[in-house]
Amino acid sequence: MNTLALGPSWLDPDHLIGQFGLLGVLVIVFAESGLLIGFFLPGDSLLFTTGLLVTTDKLHTPLWLVCVLVALAAIIGDQVGYLFGRKVGPSLFKRPDSRLFKQENVEKAHEFFEKYGPKSLILARFVPVVRTFTPIIAGVSRMNYRSFITFNIIGGVLWGVGVTLLGAGLGQIEFVRKNIEAMLVLIVLISVVPIAIEFLRARSKAKKEAAAHGEGRDQIAGGGSPAPGQRGRHAKR
Repeated sequence: MNTLALGPSWLDPDHLIGQFGLLGVLVIVFAESGLLIGFFLPGDSLLFTTGLLVTTDKLHTPLWLVCVLVALAAIIGDQVGYLFGRKVGPSLFKRPDSRLFKQENVEKAHEFFEKYGPKSLILARFVPVVRTFTPIIAGVSRMNYRSFITFNIIGGVLWGVGVTLLGAGLGQIEFVRKNIEAMLVLIVLISVVPIAIEFLRARSKAKKEAAAHGEGRDQIAGGGSPAPGQRGRHAKR
């Protein structure tokens, strides 16, 4: 099966699975779930393609076993990210930018975690980039470990098993098999939607805050002079 590369050829899901098999899929899921360098890896499209290849007999591993291993890789990856965050702590926010590390990614994940709390560990699974840094931020914030484990398992199963089964289910449809390139593009676009929504919300919020601050400054600037009616009442007294 030839798929459309949505980036460098070595990041094409079909190429990765063809070169490294299921082991490569598990390593990538683990890395994207909690290692700082894993944020650029194609998690969603990779899992979708994996499920599709299983149902078309091009990946010779039982689907149930693939789902179990993928979920474990995702859960263990988040676990490593959490422990890394607890150990590194606030110093993570002072780390300088590099080719594989951007401070804005940490800040974005921190805002996501602060906004949604523990359930962010579930929601972030479906948001590229954010899912890599959220468990680390949970560790930095010293989130209760029992709560972390609970939401980590739920998120890992919903994302890892869910996207894989989605690929397996749709892979049985002839139209999907014949248009796998378009399906992969669609998966990537869907995974980017949450980021686009958050960006638009943040921009709208920034505009409203700027407008509110502007009105506040105008009121302060005009506060020194009483209204005409007030001047009249003061004069009569």
